[in-house]
Amino acid sequence: MQQDELMGLVSKTAALMEQFERRCEEIEQHQRAVYQQLQQLAQQVPGVVRQSADESLRNLPGAVMGKLESGLSQPVGAYERRLQDAGGLLQEGSQSLAAQLKRMEWLHKQLIWKVVGAALGSVLLLLAGGGWLLWQYRNDINENRVTADLLRAYNQADVTLCDGRLCANVDTKGKTFGDKKQYRPVQARP
Repeated sequence: MQQDELMGLVSKTAALMEQFERRCEEIEQHQRAVYQQLQQLAQQVPGVVRQSADESLRNLPGAVMGKLESGLSQPVGAYERRLQDAGGLLQEGSQSLAAQLKRMEWLHKQLIWKVVGAALGSVLLLLAGGGWLLWQYRNDINENRVTADLLRAYNQADVTLCDGRLCANVDTKGKTFGDKKQYRPVQARP
């Protein structure tokens, strides 16, 4: 009985395999037909696309120009108005800048005159100060010249301090000086 069952199973399996092979052949034929159709379509697509694009491109410039003219006329007009306004503002700004430059030039000239005046005043002040110092030092030199002559005579004379007073070795035989002839020459140091 097992053998009968086994034989039945083998025959069923063979039938299934035969049916599977037929289905595979049918699917393969169907796929070949679909592949051929796809190849034909792939060859036709560029022509169809080109033809469609040509038709679209023929109508496109007119449509685009119409849309551009209608769409751009208002913004272009607004842009021209803004451009004119900007030109006016630019002209006002340049006139204002020119006025400011003239004012700066005038201020610059004023500053130059002030600097020159201050420098000239400083030079005159230095010259006046130098003249005053020259006069002052000349007076000091003249005063010191008398003092220097007097000091030279003291250094050569035979004088000394006696209890905080000046004492001299007087030449009694020498010539007398002064209104009352009260001065006599001092002996020279040995």
